[in-house]
Amino acid sequence: MSEIVTAAMLVIGDEILSGRTKDKNIGHLADIMTAIGIDLKEVRIVPDEDDEIVAAVNALRARYTYVFTTGGIGPTHDDITADAIAKAFGVPCEYDAKAYAMLQASYAARGIEYTEARKRMARMPRGADHIDNPVSIAPGFRIGNVYVMAGVPAIFQAMLDNVVPTLKAGTKMLSATVHCPFGEGLVGGPLGDIQRAHPDTIIGSYPKYGDGKFWTELVVRARSQDALDAARADVEAMVAGLTSAAS
Repeated sequence: MSEIVTAAMLVIGDEILSGRTKDKNIGHLADIMTAIGIDLKEVRIVPDEDDEIVAAVNALRARYTYVFTTGGIGPTHDDITADAIAKAFGVPCEYDAKAYAMLQASYAARGIEYTEARKRMARMPRGADHIDNPVSIAPGFRIGNVYVMAGVPAIFQAMLDNVVPTLKAGTKMLSATVHCPFGEGLVGGPLGDIQRAHPDTIIGSYPKYGDGKFWTELVVRARSQDALDAARADVEAMVAGLTSAAS
């Protein structure tokens, strides 16, 4: 049996919802999850509101193997992710001694005042483990199956690089692409029949347009090579039949 490992992403921040900041982390996480055989099943975007974050975290962590959050762990008043995650798990949010000392030493070495705002970046739920941040020192954290990381893309990517080796990978999804010279309106019916005949696969159709013509890219995905080959053969036969009929 193929082992299926699932994940969800929670993007936190008013700036994403307002359009002031364009998210660059969703696509990166999706690429990494696909590469290691984890199915990214859901992405939610919530504002910097305590109740919204708590509700989303509790819903997602109960449903998926892993939850990854981005945003809201900086030094400003609206960086409330650590508090909300602690609330979701029913534990205090407090200064982590290791993070506090690490940040204090980093600011001292640069001759920068360790202000109350900067100290906020050392706060995390009691019992959380660090996610190292090689870019700007301030760590993310993990509690339960929830991984809390920065929203800045370079920092998020660096943190994720440290997280990936600790994850349980699933069976990777295989894929095959079949070119179809016809639009979705013609292939929709027979393609649905093929999908029902191959329930262990996922068959997607992606409309394209070029040189004044519509055509479709048909993608078959499966965790088994045999299942992939069988469904692809049927898709190719369908395309060949339509081509012959149109000749």
